[in-house]
Amino acid sequence: MKFTDFNLKSELNKAIEAAGFVEPSPVQKDSIPIVLAGKDIVAQAQTGTGKTAAFGLPLLNMMKCDGSVEMVVIVPTRELAMQVSDELFKFGKFLNIKTATVYGGTAYARQIKHVESASIIVATPGRFLDLLSKKQITIDPRFVVLDEADEMMDMGFLDDIKDIFNYLKNREQTLMFSATMPLPIKKLAEKVLNEPAFVTVTKQEMTNAKIEQSFYVVEEYERDDALIRLFDYKDPSKAIVFCKMKRDVDRLATYLVAQGYAAKGLHGDMEQRQREEVIRAFKSDTLEVLVATDVAARGLDVKGVSHVFNYQLPFDSESYVHRIGRTGRGGMEGKAVSIVTPAEFRSLQKIQKDIGVKIESRIIPNKEAVKFKAIDGIKADIAAQEIDESVIEIIESMKDQFDLSTLTYKLATILLKQNNVKGKDNIGKTKKDIEFLLERALKGGGGSRGGRGGHSRSRNRSGGNRDRNRSGGSRSSGGDSRGRSGNRSASRSGGDRGRR
Repeated sequence: MKFTDFNLKSELNKAIEAAGFVEPSPVQKDSIPIVLAGKDIVAQAQTGTGKTAAFGLPLLNMMKCDGSVEMVVIVPTRELAMQVSDELFKFGKFLNIKTATVYGGTAYARQIKHVESASIIVATPGRFLDLLSKKQITIDPRFVVLDEADEMMDMGFLDDIKDIFNYLKNREQTLMFSATMPLPIKKLAEKVLNEPAFVTVTKQEMTNAKIEQSFYVVEEYERDDALIRLFDYKDPSKAIVFCKMKRDVDRLATYLVAQGYAAKGLHGDMEQRQREEVIRAFKSDTLEVLVATDVAARGLDVKGVSHVFNYQLPFDSESYVHRIGRTGRGGMEGKAVSIVTPAEFRSLQKIQKDIGVKIESRIIPNKEAVKFKAIDGIKADIAAQEIDESVIEIIESMKDQFDLSTLTYKLATILLKQNNVKGKDNIGKTKKDIEFLLERALKGGGGSRGGRGGHSRSRNRSGGNRDRNRSGGSRSSGGDSRGRSGNRSASRSGGDRGRR
């Protein structure tokens, strides 16, 4: 099936073609005809399945573009609000559709002004309800979408959403998208939707089949060494490292910068301006590593993320799915790597059971394995390298001092030194250790209850802003990071990587 089969407006087909979309995803294929038929819908689908296009394209197709607010999309986080707004703007750009984002941490007056000229509002519940209840905006949208409904419930927004619908009574269609369907979400659907159709993406489709999933077992004190060793071995082009707690994000981002990586943190305690700057830098490849809490797990769509690293396992299976969904996007392959302690085995087993996919256990490579991998990479780089005429003079000037073989050996040695592997030789558990731990876990022994590693979940309400983010911690250090230029390894420390 092709997008052209939906018989959308030519302006939308033009935008779809510009975005490089050809074949609709399962949730798009099933949802778009239902929405075009004018029916309410409940769609259960995970992140990365193309939900924004699933509701955005058919609703844009039906909009009158009469200058009023016709569509409202309610989302749990500011990051997702910006992401959805950007996508809807791109889809509607040839229809001259304007979008406005409404979320906490930004001046009211500016957002109200943007709403006045918008056809679409993408909003987080707290700020949106404030504007409605204080009558700072008066709107009568035809279409209302709840995106990531279960996440909004987890963040405590369920009552706010119910109140919001009291102000949006004349809507023609209501659409709900949720990764899971707990009882409160089902009851909400019964209350605000009118005889909805149901679309479900099966468990087998929960995670992208093109994402290679693996885990490595270490002791708690080995997490940092394991992460650096895996970076050395896997050599990610662009990576997101997920932590549970904000304080871990701050510490780890600072540590990675000290090791020569262009890295920064992202979490809910940062000012909105800081968060937007970090996201822009990551999208533009100024950063190679983004260290984040689950605030970045939903809705952050960045092209070219080759690897996702779970520095710690998340609190639940849904968050795991959202995290790894940041890689393998747009039909590309991706890799999801989890660093796990023996105490987290129960959490790991639950995740595997919930998503219906076996996560492969692996051993962290020793220094020799990393060295050989680096040599293979150097050989490939040399074979692919085109000769720059400016280097011919350098080689010719050294021929009297060294024969060609010696010169070649010396140049190869320089390249190999740039991939110097430091740290202890062996990190983490052996294959035999892992087999024993897996066997013990299957028998019900070992592991911590819930796999939370001693941390407790906290909920942050900052400065009266009702848009909340989970897990406590300190503000980001916002430290300097080193950008990449040409050869990745050379850019990290001038010559020798010297990162451990």
